[in-house]
Amino acid sequence: MSRATRLSRVSPLPLLFLIMGHCLAATPAVPRPAHVLLVIEENRAFGEIIGSADAPYINELAKQGALFTRSYAIGHPSEPNYVALFSGDPQGVQDDSCPHRYDKPNLASALLQHRLGFAIYSENLPSEGFEDCASSDKLYRRKHNPIPDFSDVPATANKPFSAFPAEYSKLPTVAFVVPNMMNDMHDGTVQQADAWLKSRLAGYIRWAESNQSLLILTWDEDDGTDDNRVATLVLGAGVKPGRYDERITHYDVLRTLADMYGVPAPGSAATAHAITDIWTVP
Repeated sequence: MSRATRLSRVSPLPLLFLIMGHCLAATPAVPRPAHVLLVIEENRAFGEIIGSADAPYINELAKQGALFTRSYAIGHPSEPNYVALFSGDPQGVQDDSCPHRYDKPNLASALLQHRLGFAIYSENLPSEGFEDCASSDKLYRRKHNPIPDFSDVPATANKPFSAFPAEYSKLPTVAFVVPNMMNDMHDGTVQQADAWLKSRLAGYIRWAESNQSLLILTWDEDDGTDDNRVATLVLGAGVKPGRYDERITHYDVLRTLADMYGVPAPGSAATAHAITDIWTVP
């Protein structure tokens, strides 16, 4: 019997299962955290933050977690980046104008459709569901909060930071935190924002490590000096500390969040790459 004849009589099923098993084993994965908190700061280039004496707490966090050294925003100015990080597309907005209304897929609606929670906690938002373009003190700006722009996201997901729960287990599955215009480095200093982050969220960061949860810290855009390169940090349970040099954008962050919970990644996030190399256990 020839070798070709012997091979032709071998059932293809074991080989198929072997190939499938290899592919499954090789498929990179992301964890499914109990909670993810994504904090968005403003208008600072990577070099203004990492290694800066003005940001001692953030630099301490950078040593504890995964720091991406080639993380890039989508464009300028602020608003297109917030919309893109939320929906995978700037939706045509090229400025900080207000109001807008979109009927497009987004992270919040994808999570809510799968019975998973989502909220944005905005500092100085006057009340839950507030839709005006700014608070009376101008410290809150809708340009930094995409929820009111999307018709399929309930007003209850649009929360003031004063509603941020002291018991962190009561947080929704995914939440964004947007400090006000003074505490996000937009109008205030790096030192002020660094101190705010420590005083408001250090408790959550410590809790996340032992409660299968994460914090992601990023910037909407740079100050126009470094090709829109910003710092992005990931901290919490199952994160391998270190500096990571692969190129990522806001779309990769959004894709990672979608993959964590098995929901469709909206817009350009669908063709972005999930972050898979920073986890100790998928």
